[in-house]
Amino acid sequence: MLSKTYSATCFGIDAHLMEIEVDVANGLPQVAIVGLPDQAVKESKERVRSALKNSGFSLAPKKITVNLAPADIKKEGPAFDLPIALGILAASGYLKQENLREFLFVGELALDGSLREIKGALPIANLARRKNLSLILPENNAKEAGLVEDISAFSASSLKEVIGWINGETILKKVTSTWDHLEPNEIQKEECDFSEVKGQFHAKRAAEIAASGGHNLLLIGPPGAGKTMIAKRLPTILPELARNEYLEIAKIYSVAGLLSNGAPHALRRPFRAPHHTTSPIGLVGGGSIPRPGEITLAHRGVLFLDEFPEFRRDAIEALRGPIEEGWILISRAKMNFIFPAQFLTVCAMNPCPCGYLTSPTRACCCTMSQIQKYHHKISGPILDRIDLHVEIPAIQYKELASHLAEESSEEIRKRVIEARQIQLERFSGRHEKTNTLMSPREIRKYCTPNEAGKKLLEQAMKELELSARGYHKILKISRTIADLAKSETLREEHIAEAIQYRTLDRNWFG
Repeated sequence: MLSKTYSATCFGIDAHLMEIEVDVANGLPQVAIVGLPDQAVKESKERVRSALKNSGFSLAPKKITVNLAPADIKKEGPAFDLPIALGILAASGYLKQENLREFLFVGELALDGSLREIKGALPIANLARRKNLSLILPENNAKEAGLVEDISAFSASSLKEVIGWINGETILKKVTSTWDHLEPNEIQKEECDFSEVKGQFHAKRAAEIAASGGHNLLLIGPPGAGKTMIAKRLPTILPELARNEYLEIAKIYSVAGLLSNGAPHALRRPFRAPHHTTSPIGLVGGGSIPRPGEITLAHRGVLFLDEFPEFRRDAIEALRGPIEEGWILISRAKMNFIFPAQFLTVCAMNPCPCGYLTSPTRACCCTMSQIQKYHHKISGPILDRIDLHVEIPAIQYKELASHLAEESSEEIRKRVIEARQIQLERFSGRHEKTNTLMSPREIRKYCTPNEAGKKLLEQAMKELELSARGYHKILKISRTIADLAKSETLREEHIAEAIQYRTLDRNWFG
């Protein structure tokens, strides 16, 4: 007897519909799973056998063939356990086939028949809604599914519950909307604040500009100058997440299995700080079946690369495309995967290997060749893609011991939000569009400096030998500085401030 059930699997960050066909026929007793299953799917026959036995069902000594269609796509993960078990029961006559047609089933089975949570419940819920199917999933994934509007979904804690519900004997819990409990304006109090950063006004100003226009930031200074402190506090001055932004982040974290009780980062923007030993695949994503990397996990948030020159050269160079485009394409023989990667890059490095090249109190012990080798670990094209280059001096005792109140994150955030609101109106209500993402056409339209500004920009181009990208970066930064000043015109002082954030092109890496 033949049965069919629907399930789903995730490729990239999107779910795809799968059809589970089960045939129970006379023959040597065995369970064969076909359709390019991975090891976790192949092992599901043992989990299913034990789960059915412990739920009160015994498999007949027959030949059972399970086909996962489409057969030419690699299947992975334990989410097929529940639909395979139900398919076997339907093909064995325990369930009516027509009762399964309008449902999509996902869930991993424990040996006692209980359902365990799976990865990717949110994109699977989106798929079920698009296909007009009711979703049956583990109880621990109910909050994820509830983030999808108008979803028809039910949660269960065991295989026995699902079987009883299909036969009309029990009632499953209907998944309700969880968005009402996750309003963006109910952001939890931040654990860190800019008021804790003493001095470093120049660096804090650069962080404000970076947050306002979405500009990438490079911090250069000796150990203990406050580079990491500033980077960790940058998310606290970014605008609150819009609903569509939050759902994008939740979808990524759902696929990666990093959702905490159905919500990523308590509605705060992601902050990812991978170690410098991270491989290119760990950074940009990949694998035989590609998974999101750190840059995708930092989508709509901050990617902090501490000890920037210590990262592998190929890992650093892999950032070129994502920094410019806001997404990463990973190609495989049968499929292409596009992962979103629109993040604010914050890099931190020492001025030399020992860190004290610019220190007024400690002598540098590095040779010139060591310093040059250290600097040359970062290529010109990568440096060119980082908008703001800021030198941070060592903090002095007078500033550390000062009891003067520093500006809080909330005060800075207000200015950032005002600047972002100007950009929102400029770019026709597109939340994801910031000044750093302006096209050449938009730069010509919105970034025309006054006459004094043009002369200053021309002089800077000649003296600093800036590339065309560097020229456009200065105009974009100037536009953000003008937005913070609520100025429609790019004036000379806006251009001058923007230029000072590009002078390290020559001073450090020329």
